[in-house]
Amino acid sequence: MIIFYIAVSIILAFVFWGALFPHSLGQQANSLLAFMTEKFGWFYLLATFGFLIFAIYLAFSKYGKIRLGDDDSKPEYSNITWFSMLFSAGMGIGLVFWGVAEPVSHYLNPPQGYQEGTADAARIGMRYAFFHWGFHPWAIYTIIGLSLAYFNFRKGYRGLISSTFYPLLGDRINGPIGKTIDILAIVATAFGVATSLGLGTLQINGGLAHLLNIPNNTFVQFLIILVVSVLYMISATTGLDRGIKILSNANISVAIALLFFVLFLGPTSFIFDTLTTTLGDYLQNIIQMSLRLTPFTQNKWVGNWTLFYWAWWIAWAPFVGMFIARISKGRTIKEFILGVLLVPSLFSFFWFATFGGAALNLELFGQKGIAAAVQEDITVALFITLGQLPLGTLLAATATLLIITFFITSADSATFVLGMFSSKGDNNPSKKVKLIWGILQSSIAIVLLISGGLQGLQTASIVTALPFAIIMVLMCFSIMKALDDDYDGMLREYRKRTGNKIAFKPLPKKEK
Repeated sequence: MIIFYIAVSIILAFVFWGALFPHSLGQQANSLLAFMTEKFGWFYLLATFGFLIFAIYLAFSKYGKIRLGDDDSKPEYSNITWFSMLFSAGMGIGLVFWGVAEPVSHYLNPPQGYQEGTADAARIGMRYAFFHWGFHPWAIYTIIGLSLAYFNFRKGYRGLISSTFYPLLGDRINGPIGKTIDILAIVATAFGVATSLGLGTLQINGGLAHLLNIPNNTFVQFLIILVVSVLYMISATTGLDRGIKILSNANISVAIALLFFVLFLGPTSFIFDTLTTTLGDYLQNIIQMSLRLTPFTQNKWVGNWTLFYWAWWIAWAPFVGMFIARISKGRTIKEFILGVLLVPSLFSFFWFATFGGAALNLELFGQKGIAAAVQEDITVALFITLGQLPLGTLLAATATLLIITFFITSADSATFVLGMFSSKGDNNPSKKVKLIWGILQSSIAIVLLISGGLQGLQTASIVTALPFAIIMVLMCFSIMKALDDDYDGMLREYRKRTGNKIAFKPLPKKEK
């Protein structure tokens, strides 16, 4: 339990610092943020692009048929349930929060070289929304999830980040180095999840303010976190196959229903045109966007958006990766990578084209004041947009409910994963441990909101993600070495059993 106590101590120290000296915390965090984006922005871009290339390579390599488990194991969950669970954990709150807010924000403040408030700004805004929520974040999740699932289910190691380093470190994963890796993973996860919980709280408050004229302030946000925390901790005590599974399926059902309502009540033709055009634009420019910095102008747009997102995804990666690994036993590497990489990305594209496209259409051709509302309060962007459509009040209420259920699912999943990480990889951490992590997650979110609001949440993600990004790069080398050894072993076994020294079909079933 030493990992648990050290990680909890670090997080408690931060919570007390933020509670007692919020201004000091905000200042120090901003200074550290400026240093990291200036000195290590290039590293975030190269590492994230590298994760995407590596994931695609593994999917279509000779290792693609290796199963995450025994050679004859089968998936525990159906494809629909699997997609619902990984999507709810990986994107939920953020997708609802930024579905309208990000494209409109880029429309108002586009990357350097584009004039604000123009058709070109709207087009580039949609392209960068696709970029920030597409293949790159899911490549990050893929690397972590694949490594954890492979070493846990196929090699029989404990479900810990440190276990994925056995090919590089050997038995030293059980010593100080391994414990340090696990502590960094826990801290990054706690802050990454707290960022999403904070965003969810801000938008729940925005939805309630829009629907019921409830004040949009820190006190109300504190009450929201308190109430929803009780709900997700109740869910956390019901276990993976009940609470999280039921909520995930409910989330995806409500999200799809809301998506289709906006699609068909809104500018349907414009939305489909936007989806088609933006997808082509995104694929055509993906390499240029992946490596884009502005060293000659010192423009801060990339740091405020792309670097924030990459850091946020990396901070989320231990949590989402472990959760995806936990529900992916029995799938082949190729099936795992293509499923995790493609399906949620395509859903994200459709989501942004629908909600962002509807908002931009209303702003460009209807002058509905959505851009002005985003400038004043970004948390109400979604609700202002929905209010312009038929059944707008019903849609806004449904969106608020969806944010709440996504909040509960993400926090529930996070308490489960943090419990595993701090309980020596135990697949069924105790209720006590999960409740402690639930309280700490909510405490971090409250402290971040008090000390810096939305900017404080973004700063925490970027700062805590850097050390774990380095760990992820090393993890790629580790799993590559393990897969190579595994494949060579299967090749030797195949030749021994068949006497065939030339042909080789990976993973022949063992004779009973």
